[in-house]
Amino acid sequence: MDNLKFICAMGCVVGLAGPALAAEMESAFDERPLVMVAPHAHYRVVYDIHSGETMAGVSKGLFYARGLIEAYRKQGVKPQQLDIHLVLHGEAAKYLLIDGTYRTAIGDPFAVNLNGKITQDLLGLGVHVEICHSTMKSMGWTADDVLPGVAIVHDGYTRIIELQNAGDAYIGGF
Repeated sequence: MDNLKFICAMGCVVGLAGPALAAEMESAFDERPLVMVAPHAHYRVVYDIHSGETMAGVSKGLFYARGLIEAYRKQGVKPQQLDIHLVLHGEAAKYLLIDGTYRTAIGDPFAVNLNGKITQDLLGLGVHVEICHSTMKSMGWTADDVLPGVAIVHDGYTRIIELQNAGDAYIGGF
């Protein structure tokens, strides 16, 4: 195996690695068992989404939460087995606004909040999408400014702590 890695590395360095070598490398790695999750278990997670970063035109946190559901699906876990909470606060809270308020929040009179579709899709899969009331209050937003189905929580941090204390796995960095 070490020789194969060396050959592949050298082939890549000099530009000679081709499809045959890549296939040989892949089959060598296939000898290891793939670690999977238990397909009949129940999983709890809370996402701390506070950044304004985007991926594929939507909130990076919403994007990756949708990806997590897909990763579980590929391992035989149904959405009903997942208890996912997405807590949006800070810069990310704007992604849970209706179009008119979103336009004002980002300063673009022609913008459409592309996060509305993914939010509705996530809600349809049973995901709990939550917005921080403290952020809303500081920005002058009301419940009427928030997308339908989104829950309003007192503040993001205490909600995240509550969910962690209840046993939810924490995913941050968004």
